[in-house]
Amino acid sequence: LMELLNVSENDHVADVGCHEGYFSFHLSEKVGDVGKVYAVDVADYRIDALKQHIEDKGITNIEAILGDFDNPKLPEDTLDAVIIMDTYHEMESYETIISHIKKALKPDGKLLVLEKLKKHKRGKSRKEQVAAHTLSSKYVKEELKAAGFEIENYIANFGYWKKEKDKQMWILVAVPLQ
Repeated sequence: LMELLNVSENDHVADVGCHEGYFSFHLSEKVGDVGKVYAVDVADYRIDALKQHIEDKGITNIEAILGDFDNPKLPEDTLDAVIIMDTYHEMESYETIISHIKKALKPDGKLLVLEKLKKHKRGKSRKEQVAAHTLSSKYVKEELKAAGFEIENYIANFGYWKKEKDKQMWILVAVPLQ
C-alpha cells in the first residue's frame, strides 16, 4: 500500500476512517519525524483510543482528528497521499467527502481506496452492497471520475479480506485532474 501511494519520508498523509490507528502507525514510521499523519475517524471512542495509543507510544507525528460525517477536516493543499481503507462503503456523503479530500491533496497527491466485495453481493445495486458493508470498484471508479479524479492504478484482486474467500479486496489509486 505504501508503494502504491509512493509514501516516503517527510510526506504528509491522511488515513481517513482510521479506526484506532492500525495503518496510521505504519504511515507514521514511513513518513518519519518531519512527515505528518492525519488520522481521521467519526467515532469519538476510536479517536480517544488513538490519542491514548499516540501518547503511550510517545509519537509526535500523528494528529488525531474527529471528522464530521461529511468532512474529514483535512488541511487544504497539504497532503501527498490519502488512504481510505474499508471505510468508503460507510460514507453516505461520499461526494462531499471526496471533494474535501481533493482540496486537501497537493496537485501530485494520490488517493488510495481499498475495499472488499462480498461474493454474494456482486452485481447488486450500490444501496444493497453498502447495506452489507461491501462495495464494488465499479461504483467507486464512477464516483471518483465524477469528482475530478483520474484512475491511475486498479488492482481487481488484492487477496481476501481476513482470508475469507467470499470477500475479495480491490484497490483503486486515483490522482486529481488539474
